[in-house]
Amino acid sequence: MRYKMIATDLDDTLLDENSKISIRNKIAIRRAVKTGVRFVIATGRMFKTSVVYLDDLELNGDCPLINYHGAMVKKAKSREIILHRPIDKNIAMAVIEEAERKDCHISLFVDDELYIREENDYSRYYQSMAHVGLQAVGDLGAFLKENGAEPTKISIIRWDGTIDEIETGLRGKFGDKLSILQSRPYFLEITDQKATKGQTLSWLAEKEGIKAEEIIAFGDGHNDLDMVRYAGLGVAVANARPEVLEAADVVTFSNTDDGVAEVIEKYVLDL
Repeated sequence: MRYKMIATDLDDTLLDENSKISIRNKIAIRRAVKTGVRFVIATGRMFKTSVVYLDDLELNGDCPLINYHGAMVKKAKSREIILHRPIDKNIAMAVIEEAERKDCHISLFVDDELYIREENDYSRYYQSMAHVGLQAVGDLGAFLKENGAEPTKISIIRWDGTIDEIETGLRGKFGDKLSILQSRPYFLEITDQKATKGQTLSWLAEKEGIKAEEIIAFGDGHNDLDMVRYAGLGVAVANARPEVLEAADVVTFSNTDDGVAEVIEKYVLDL
């Protein structure tokens, strides 16, 4: 099988413990791209905090990035948005109302900017991880209404042990309209129901005339599951969640041991 596209998650998959792309991973990706393979980053991150990794790879061409778990596809160099599936404004306002009733910290992502009600320990915790600016705008529902905005993603942080309960409650009310999942402990990520990595990778592959069986997809977390299942060769890094390890066709080395490069070298470069 000649693979024509490689899609990979960033955090805990392609990136090492220092949030860097290792030299071996860089070399493998560059060599694969030189043979004509398309390379796609698929992440829950914002565009602005993920495009820097494509810049670091120094690849030729205007590579697309799948951001916000699949809610947006944007090209790295031209900044052209080729797909955007935001959350309906009225549904978003209902989610905010329900989350605020449960005293959750809520983040809204609109036009690749981050908005919160007010700064607190949760927002400082998020900034320490994401290294991104934010804007405190007060009432988030009023903010959406006044600006006519539809958020690309809503994030909820809660570290008192009730995140599972909150997820269950939101799924019960909005599960037929939204994708709701835990991307990491304490974090609940909410996007449009069609905005998942697997669905968006399928859309992009079809647009480029690439079949599912011609794709390698790497992941580690819940938001990678449908992408790993969709791809012809679904790969879990060794540090992946049990569900991803079970769903994968191949389990490679961990993110700290160049697991992505190991598979590319074997299945794409024939080393």
